[in-house]
Amino acid sequence: MVFGAFERMMALRYLRSRRQESFISVIAAFSLLGIALGVATLIIVMAVMNGFRQELLGRILGINGHLTVYGTTDGIEHYQDLAGQLRQIAGVDLVVPQIQEQAIVTAGEKARGAVVRGLDPADLLQRKLIADNVVEGSAERFRQGDGILVGQRLAQAMGRYPGTDLSLLSPQGNTTAIGTLPRVKSYTIAGTFDVGMYEYDSSFVYLPLEQAQLFFRLKERVNAIELFLANPDEVRRVAAEVSQFVPSNYRIVDWQRANSSFFNAIQVERNVMFLILSLIILVAAFNILSGQYMLVKGKGRDIAILRTMGARRGLILRVFFMSGAAIGLIGTLAGVLLGVLFTDHITTIQGWVEAAVGTNVFDPEIYFLTNLPADRDPMEVIQVVAMALGISFLAPLLPAWQAARLDPVEALRYE
Repeated sequence: MVFGAFERMMALRYLRSRRQESFISVIAAFSLLGIALGVATLIIVMAVMNGFRQELLGRILGINGHLTVYGTTDGIEHYQDLAGQLRQIAGVDLVVPQIQEQAIVTAGEKARGAVVRGLDPADLLQRKLIADNVVEGSAERFRQGDGILVGQRLAQAMGRYPGTDLSLLSPQGNTTAIGTLPRVKSYTIAGTFDVGMYEYDSSFVYLPLEQAQLFFRLKERVNAIELFLANPDEVRRVAAEVSQFVPSNYRIVDWQRANSSFFNAIQVERNVMFLILSLIILVAAFNILSGQYMLVKGKGRDIAILRTMGARRGLILRVFFMSGAAIGLIGTLAGVLLGVLFTDHITTIQGWVEAAVGTNVFDPEIYFLTNLPADRDPMEVIQVVAMALGISFLAPLLPAWQAARLDPVEALRYE
């Protein structure tokens, strides 16, 4: 469809407000606003959902291995030999023998449940997510096997800081003549870490491996071996090879299986949000449709005059198509600009909103993360733009076709 200068001039003129056509102009303005808001909202929501997934995935896989081998209740004997065999598997970057247990941390009259990980200090410091996010104290004492690392939010909840003591209470008690007594030991906090994920910052405690073996009575043994892969998507292949080296009574759990329900729920929510928010653009397109119908009805005399002056039906169709499509085009471009600016400055906007309402609008206890993430995918932006333009260009076609079919004689008769 080729548009000439005359068609563009007429379409622009019909878009401008005149006193007797002010109502049509209001409809056009709301249609443009609706498309802009719909496109912007879609871009923002898709970016936030992508960012939420990527941040969670990065933090989950930064704290936990891509693949974990769990031993029996008695632990894994000769774990160094097994770890050496697992390191030979293609695609395995890091193998970390460790102890994974639960305990109760106490400080004064305060007590909370915690996840305790015991591993070699050198292995822990290879995990950049933890080593690079020690916010108080130092990892050096942990490296020397003296002291523990605690999530910052856990330390704050217990009223502790680096240099003070924190007690661990194991559910596996000591049997004595007067019964079973809980096993309690105090450790000095070497440092606190903040990885930006509430679940980990408020419940994780890291012990040197030798200290954990002593506390949990797993001398020269561990109960889990974590594997970090060069490509997390190859976890199924690596799991099949790992099964050839471990006894049949050991469990092999990969990150996809462990978090499948969580990430599937995010994907379903993302698809549903896209569908629901697309209705905003559809409603705006219906506004364009109704506005163009009213415009054609009000311009019957103009159409008749143009036809009697020799204008072809194709010219009339192009004029009214352009006047409607321009609303969708301008609205889409405005929506893309608004969505891109919003996602680029989403953290700043979050701070403004929280300062204005005086409350935390992104509670990490609910959303797991401490900051609102946004990861804009260019291909998704293109898909949103294509959908918005497609709907916006389809909406004015029927009114434009009706205008082109208008009989000039009938139009002038009823004027």
